[in-house]
Amino acid sequence: MNESFEPVVNALTQRLGAEASEFRGEVTLMIAPEKIVDACRILRDEFGFEMLIAATGVDYWPETKPRFNVIYLIYSFTHNLNLNLHVPLDGNAPHLPTVEGIYPNANWYEREMWDMFGLRFDGHSDLRRILMPADWEGHPLRKDYPLGYEEVQFSFNYKEVDSKKPYAKD
Repeated sequence: MNESFEPVVNALTQRLGAEASEFRGEVTLMIAPEKIVDACRILRDEFGFEMLIAATGVDYWPETKPRFNVIYLIYSFTHNLNLNLHVPLDGNAPHLPTVEGIYPNANWYEREMWDMFGLRFDGHSDLRRILMPADWEGHPLRKDYPLGYEEVQFSFNYKEVDSKKPYAKD
């Protein structure tokens, strides 16, 4: 592990019970959902991780438990370091505290994760759909979301497929 990461990893593992791993130079810390705000505050205030580069969700259904992971990529301009934070979430009622108060741009990432995965962020200032229409039902990036299908139109099935297409009524 890069020696620049050692103080960060040691602090978060000792103070918050994080689990550290490294793969090809990338350091990842597994954080409990209730401790994500504290972890982000420590990273920003004590170790200079000033920017939330990205945040996204992953659905591992049906292979593993917990079902979801929320992944935060945090960057330090001062030290030129990237750090990955993974937060595992149960599939029944996935929720975790918002980090919007620490990284304001988390607002948009969290809204996207709510919209696409149905992950709820407690304390979020404006948790509503951002990509899908407001009246949309479900969360399209969940692996149990039903897939849409449209039959491919060829010359032999042209009339059958054409009859099923929605056209404007006269």
